[in-house]
Amino acid sequence: MLELAILGFLAEGPLHGYELRRRVASLSGHTRPVSDGSLYPAINRLVAAGLLERRAEPGAAAARRHVLSLTGTGRADLLRRLREPAEHDITDSARFGTVLAFLSHLPDAAERHAVLRRRLEFLERPASFFYDGDRPLGADDVEDPYRRGMLVVARATSRAERAWLRETLEGAC
Repeated sequence: MLELAILGFLAEGPLHGYELRRRVASLSGHTRPVSDGSLYPAINRLVAAGLLERRAEPGAAAARRHVLSLTGTGRADLLRRLREPAEHDITDSARFGTVLAFLSHLPDAAERHAVLRRRLEFLERPASFFYDGDRPLGADDVEDPYRRGMLVVARATSRAERAWLRETLEGAC
């Protein structure tokens, strides 16, 4: 998802590495902090693959700063990643949040809605963090107050997201 975030932010315009890091960190928040040890190797891989371009420009002080921009190949790769997210990009909430953050870059509404439908289909399947055999347990089935809390919050979040997805997809018709 780091590479998707890099490509997505650079699709909005060229950025210095520091500004890109700040934006990626703001998107991923405290759940998945981004370090220089992961960001800069990802940038280097994308540059080596021809998806990003790096150019040096004078900095405010004596040091030169590198500006990153998306290449045409990089834009095509971003659109492919958004059009065809992997299954775990649909099922993992944090990963789906990254897809959602840049989904508007897909020019075709039908392609955007296909991604949203995949997420809605996933959310409508019975699931839980806890099971009794194959049966998912709901908040009413769990005695532990903290596990019950997890289930209550997850149910409310899922309900709100499903409502938003339905509203967005119905508004498209």
